[in-house]
Amino acid sequence: MTVETYWNHNVHYHPLVLDAVPDGCRTALDVGCGDGLLAAKLATRAESVTGVDRSAEMIRQAGKRDAGNVTFLEGDYLDDALLGEGSYDFVSAVAVIHHAPFDDAIDRLVSLLAPGGRLVIVGMAFNHTPLDWVISGCGVPASRLNALLRGGKRAPAGMPVEDSPMHWGEVRQATAHLLPGRRYRRRLLWRYTAVWDKPR
Repeated sequence: MTVETYWNHNVHYHPLVLDAVPDGCRTALDVGCGDGLLAAKLATRAESVTGVDRSAEMIRQAGKRDAGNVTFLEGDYLDDALLGEGSYDFVSAVAVIHHAPFDDAIDRLVSLLAPGGRLVIVGMAFNHTPLDWVISGCGVPASRLNALLRGGKRAPAGMPVEDSPMHWGEVRQATAHLLPGRRYRRRLLWRYTAVWDKPR
């Protein structure tokens, strides 16, 4: 299957998400799947993939992808009736959890994971300290170079955009509390990653 692709700051971290998919993954869920790009990539790593997004326009675009083992659902992942608890070996959430109350988002993602499943979050935060601004400034040349090499930066038409209400320190502390043992890292292109394995 050929996956039509493009580049932006979220897509930049898709390889990291894909590398985190455990061997033998049966069921994967991409929360806030947008136009289905990451879900289509996950289809090469998992037996069955579900992409969910509350935007009807994003699901319409996702439905155009030729990915036989991917199902796209329109709805809110926070809705208990939409997705089965404990159903997924792998859950990804790229630039999505800041669209909801942070604790509620994390709790729901954890509940969707099967015992032993893996959660990968690629998230956003805002600058709060002088060091935050320095680190963010270092991302500017990297972003411009990547955009130059990859034909520019673009996103699907109609993609919802919202700023994070939390700064980097708050996110770091909250993920440490809510996801004990998570592997957290602030990334260059204005994102952080948190990888967490649910106990069996």
